[in-house]
Amino acid sequence: MKKKGNGIKCLIPYLEKYKMKIIIAVLLIIVSAFFVALSPTFEGMITTQLFSDVTAKRTVNFTKINQIIITLIFIYAGGALSNCAYQFLLTDAIQGAMVDLRKEVHGKISRLPISYFDKNSLGDILSRAANDVDTISNALQQSFAQILNAALGLSLAIFMMFKIQSRMAVISLVIIAVSLIISKVITKRSQPLFQKQQDALGRLNGIVEEKFTGFNEIKLFGKQEAAIKEFTNANGELCESGFKAQFISGLMNPLVAFVTYIGIGIVVIWGAFYAIAGVITVGQLQAFVRYIWQVNQPMSQITQLAGAIQSSIAAVHRVFSFLNEEEEIEGLEVVKEQKNICGNVSFENVEFSYTKDKALIHDLNFKVKSGQMVAIVGPTGVGKTTLINLLMRFYDVTGGCIKIDGVDIKKMKRDDLRAKFGMVLQDTWLFNGTIKENIAYGKENASEEEIIQAAKVANVHHFITTLPGGYNMILNEEASNISEGEKQLLTIARSVLCDPPILILDEATSSVDTRLEQKLQNAMKNIMKGRTSFVIAHRLSTIKNADLILVMSNGNIVEQGTHEELLAKGGDYEQLYNAQFAR
Repeated sequence: MKKKGNGIKCLIPYLEKYKMKIIIAVLLIIVSAFFVALSPTFEGMITTQLFSDVTAKRTVNFTKINQIIITLIFIYAGGALSNCAYQFLLTDAIQGAMVDLRKEVHGKISRLPISYFDKNSLGDILSRAANDVDTISNALQQSFAQILNAALGLSLAIFMMFKIQSRMAVISLVIIAVSLIISKVITKRSQPLFQKQQDALGRLNGIVEEKFTGFNEIKLFGKQEAAIKEFTNANGELCESGFKAQFISGLMNPLVAFVTYIGIGIVVIWGAFYAIAGVITVGQLQAFVRYIWQVNQPMSQITQLAGAIQSSIAAVHRVFSFLNEEEEIEGLEVVKEQKNICGNVSFENVEFSYTKDKALIHDLNFKVKSGQMVAIVGPTGVGKTTLINLLMRFYDVTGGCIKIDGVDIKKMKRDDLRAKFGMVLQDTWLFNGTIKENIAYGKENASEEEIIQAAKVANVHHFITTLPGGYNMILNEEASNISEGEKQLLTIARSVLCDPPILILDEATSSVDTRLEQKLQNAMKNIMKGRTSFVIAHRLSTIKNADLILVMSNGNIVEQGTHEELLAKGGDYEQLYNAQFAR
């Protein structure tokens, strides 16, 4: 779903769900601002009463003063209660809206095409999903009520000043006008810097994520200094943009305060003459000065929040730019999900390129019969993994078509299509949880018997039973408490449990040592029985028994046949085989 615009108004749909709480909170803010605006007048009435009693040399009228004090207590209490109530309601509404926004951001991740993740840093994506949303949440929490309160307080304070003395009240308008000019000039200069700050934070997160992921390799090749230098440069860039943004934004508060102090000085001198002349009372002068502070306080609040507000604007831009990214689009004609897939696959005149100027696969044709094991071999970069990505519709072909059981996969829903595949990838992925949970990841409500049977088929049951806790042993975040080969066997067990009609093994033996290779080959034979299987492998020893071997070069299939047939041809496959097993 496309989100229009990147401004703060983009947040309105998320807040609408909680509009009743927000409306009640706004009414309470108005009540609170009204109480705040009344207090200086009643405080000034006490001063006026005392001053008039003392100057008239009569007994101080404590009865009247006590009445005013009791009224003030009710005003202060009403303001405090209103304040607590609206803070509670706003916090509930804003945090609820942020929960909805986070859900949409994380949902968006699952709807984006693989090409987006190929082009963008994982750390920057995580920064948008976590840091930027938190920045928006904090800014809304801090600023929404304060800005509204400031606007109401400002309006009521100006009204009360004009009620006391209109000429003196003009000074407050001058203070506001000069403050707004200062704010506008500084905001114009600092806003681009806040955008740079958020972008720099995203880049820094990307570098940190990359360096921690490849920490062992960095240590192995002695690249610690280079990694530290790269981090230092990114950190310095963040520091520089952050310093400039915060410094320029921070100038707003002292400049506005300076203008306010000058205004108060003028009012005090001017008001003193008016008080002597009897135009206003001493208490009204006191109240007037308090109202100037009530004008300054909202301006100060806004200037203090300027940094958070501008950071949130930059964060909103980044988050909604992410939400506006193009999603995976289903074909115009979508066929109903096919329950019984035989597994016949055909590539017909397939064309594909990542970029328009460079074709990777062109005029690719081959057919795979149900239940066959198909091995795809060839040098690095010839398109082996790309071919699988096209089959899974991680990318769509730019020409020709791919069919499963005679149906163009572009006419299938991606979720329906991918549900027909089981995958064992070169890079194993296991999560922090028990071995049982990891095996059962692809099948909800799998029974313990099904999990154990899947492990037996994958030749990993005996290994699991030797572990402390067995199937209930918890794997750590990186699953580093078991070997790479054992991880691979667990992912095979996961695929077995899903019972897919088509199986893909992409470099499945790359992390397995010689001792475990035979066990893996037996596991692969077990799971490929009755399934159409695509195997990408550099170890040609694992594919000798394949029904069909496709030899790829420059995006084309240059040879195809069985192991013996291809060796007899004396072509590219023989060269690959001899190069790998040469003594």
